[in-house]
Amino acid sequence: MKGRTIRRHFRESFKSLGRNGWMTFASISAVTVTLLLVGVFAVIMMNLNKVATDLENDVEIRVYIDIIADTEEAKLAEDQLIDEIHNLPDVAEVVYSSKEQELDKLIKDFGEELSLYEQNNPLHNVLYVKAVDPHETANVAKVIEKLNHTYEVKYGEGKVEKLFNFIEISRNVGLVLILGLLFTAMFLISNTIRITIVARRDEIEIMKLVGATNSFVRIPFVLEGMWLGILGSLIPMIVVSVAYYNIYQIVLPRLKGQMLQILPSIPLLYQVNGLILAIGILIGVWGSFMSVRKFLKV
Repeated sequence: MKGRTIRRHFRESFKSLGRNGWMTFASISAVTVTLLLVGVFAVIMMNLNKVATDLENDVEIRVYIDIIADTEEAKLAEDQLIDEIHNLPDVAEVVYSSKEQELDKLIKDFGEELSLYEQNNPLHNVLYVKAVDPHETANVAKVIEKLNHTYEVKYGEGKVEKLFNFIEISRNVGLVLILGLLFTAMFLISNTIRITIVARRDEIEIMKLVGATNSFVRIPFVLEGMWLGILGSLIPMIVVSVAYYNIYQIVLPRLKGQMLQILPSIPLLYQVNGLILAIGILIGVWGSFMSVRKFLKV
């Protein structure tokens, strides 16, 4: 295709936007409203997924080590147990916590009254174990229970399984909702663009009757659909970016030190804005291409 022809197609696509002002406004408005909903929902779902992942990664196994009176023998037993747990294929991390450290945690959580136990500490040394796959926590705990020098193993049996089931259901529901919203967006936007092109069917028929090829007729409309998608994406991108940035600045100090965190504005906004822009362009081009095709058979 010659450079002059390409420039002509771009020029015509821009002129069409101005010539069909009200239809252009209607199309851009439909794209804007729909993509705004997509953007807001995408931000919410990505943050919910982050929270779910944080909850999964926070699941750990507490391994209470047998109390052995002989210090040297106790040290050997602990080292042996740590090595055996480290060598398990599904174990990602093992952290040792002495009974003194465990008592310090209890004093911090429940008050100075527990400091009375510092002289005669009844607690066990503990290993905090995390599985490579959090869903394998129960299986890893069962294996560790059978190892020597293990006094007790706790991982929140019953509660952990319910948590994982809830997270899985939430993710599936979220996926279905966002797919439904994307489908609705495609339907609404492509139909609005189709109405715009249907209103100009006489223009297409005349071009065909004077000998214009299908590609010559189609390309300006496809480019016009692309511009509609881009223009309709701008407001959602700005609104989502400004709103999330301000919410993040307000929420971040309140969540400082907490287990659950929301996603930082960068790179989240790059990802969401890229998604909004890509959907706008894709649906604009696709809607124009499919709408023009039915009028090319003259």
